[in-house]
Amino acid sequence: MLVKKARSSSQYQDGDGMSYSEKETLRQLPEVSSWPRLSGNGEYDHMEPIDYIDGLFIDVPSIPDHWITARLNKAFKGHASIWYT
Repeated sequence: MLVKKARSSSQYQDGDGMSYSEKETLRQLPEVSSWPRLSGNGEYDHMEPIDYIDGLFIDVPSIPDHWITARLNKAFKGHASIWYT
């Protein structure tokens, strides 16, 4: 016999499939347009974006990795964008 597991109060309260805690975490993330861009030009062009993303994990420790990687294509430009896609 299958028994349905009761949902906790933090799970899927709305029809969009996101819990309240996930929505709060998402609200804490800065817009990708404010992230430093990685163009792939220059020897150290990658340092600022990497340091920034590392800082996101410190500022918002509950952020899942896939939320960051899903936004990387918007943070890359020029050669870096071509390489990533």
